[in-house]
Amino acid sequence: MHIMEGYLPAAHCIGWGTVSLPFVAWGVKKLSDRLRDDPESRLLLGAAGGFTFVLSAMKLPSVTGSCSHPTGIGFGTVLFGPWIMSVVGFVVLVFQALLLAHGGLTTLGANTFSMAIAGSFTAWAIWRVGRAVGLPLNVTLFLAASVSDLLTYCVTSLQLALAFPDPVGGVAGAAVKFLGVFAITQVPLAISEGLLTVLVMNLLRSHAGEAIAGVLPALKEAGR
Repeated sequence: MHIMEGYLPAAHCIGWGTVSLPFVAWGVKKLSDRLRDDPESRLLLGAAGGFTFVLSAMKLPSVTGSCSHPTGIGFGTVLFGPWIMSVVGFVVLVFQALLLAHGGLTTLGANTFSMAIAGSFTAWAIWRVGRAVGLPLNVTLFLAASVSDLLTYCVTSLQLALAFPDPVGGVAGAAVKFLGVFAITQVPLAISEGLLTVLVMNLLRSHAGEAIAGVLPALKEAGR
């Protein structure tokens, strides 16, 4: 999913950066408010960031100029919401670009939008809907993590298609081709991420139940 350094045209880099900036800026305010009101959540926030960093660093070669990997976004989104996870995802992408040459600084806006923003808001929407209709907790966690992972790659495919439209099929034709290649590796990775998210959340509930419940009251319930 991380589009590599220098791969997108300059106009696309600037455009995606401009679109992503307001989300990250508002997320910084939300994060500041959260840490001021609940400083004890710092440790759990660090765990969410570490989870995202490790999972999204496990890259497999995929479409030219990009790669496939889990995102880890759903886990932190369920705990802290999409605005804060937009910031966490942005920070993760910066460190990966600087330390691992995974992604890039010129493509930071595009990568932030697909993983940290689109992924976070998708996970949050699924989480809220699942809890509202009474889906079992583990099922809702699984869907939030796995579908947000897949949606991230749909957005990346569209970003690549907009930058490199097919000579015959245009943007739509290119998007279908990019999605077709991504799906080979991403579907099993998304399923794996969903299962791992459920496992890690249940471990946290078992060993740090009070801390989890303080951040996310819905997790006070026994897993239904």
